[in-house]
Amino acid sequence: MNTASTVGGRRAGARPLPNDRSAADKPAPYAAGGVPGEALTPRGALGAGRPAEGVWATAWRRFRRHRLALAGLVVIAVFAVASLLAPWLTGYEPNKTNLSAMIEPPTVAHPMGTDELGRDLLTRILYGGRVSLAVGFLAVALSVTIGTAVGALAGFYGGRLDNLLMRFVDFMISLPSLFVLIILSTIWGTRPATIVLVIGGLRWMGTARLVRGSFLSIREREFVEAARCLGAGSTRIIARHILPNAIGPIIVAASLGVAGAILTESSLSFLGLGIQPPNSSWGRMLSTAQDQMFRAPWTAIFPGLMIFLTVLAINYVGDGLRDAFDPRKAEQA
Repeated sequence: MNTASTVGGRRAGARPLPNDRSAADKPAPYAAGGVPGEALTPRGALGAGRPAEGVWATAWRRFRRHRLALAGLVVIAVFAVASLLAPWLTGYEPNKTNLSAMIEPPTVAHPMGTDELGRDLLTRILYGGRVSLAVGFLAVALSVTIGTAVGALAGFYGGRLDNLLMRFVDFMISLPSLFVLIILSTIWGTRPATIVLVIGGLRWMGTARLVRGSFLSIREREFVEAARCLGAGSTRIIARHILPNAIGPIIVAASLGVAGAILTESSLSFLGLGIQPPNSSWGRMLSTAQDQMFRAPWTAIFPGLMIFLTVLAINYVGDGLRDAFDPRKAEQA
């Protein structure tokens, strides 16, 4: 009796089954949404199946999920644009007095009423927003620049330079900031540029510590060592390799610092050491409204409301940016 030889458990010469293919003929597995024949990758294993995103695209996608942060961004943009377009949005001069319209409540002609000199309150709020927002953003730009430079030098080089710079940071933090602000404003004057320099020069220490911590962590990574092996200098490594990877926390700190700078300027103006009459800022308007608090409450309500909404919006934006740049945040499917 002849027995037929078998190959792979099947009789030799038998007709192959339709779906019967050897492993060599089968294409490599691929991710959902991928290209057939493409090898399975960790991204495919997770089922993502979408092109790789850049850091900024990922941050923006995460930021858009934060509804309050988006709302805050819209509020800040509206306030900024309205302040810039103030001459075209109102028909009044910010410092022109009208003694026949003193302390008028909100009307159609004056939507926010008038102050003790008959000046349109909406006009002064729009022009005052220029000062308050400009001081806030410029002061933070200055403080972030100083803090980033100090923190980068301390974190990258370490050693004695790190100890020296951090002891100086500790000394600056120990100073009573409001007291120093009052002294410096009294000595140097109360021009907007002076206020920006004073506030920015006393608010950089937190950024310096944050940047130093980021640099201490990033400088030990493989891509930094690879850049050193390729002959990159210290300046290039700091500017091209480490700083871009530490930019997320810096942006978050800067966004939250704007709110603090606006409040500081408002405090100085409220104490009479900020923007001086006849120019206006929201803090200065609050200061001059003290005498009319009960007779004309709108003179204090509207400037205070602008400060409150601006600071709240900036804090929500900062919260959204923190979530957007936080690497520990799990991606949602």
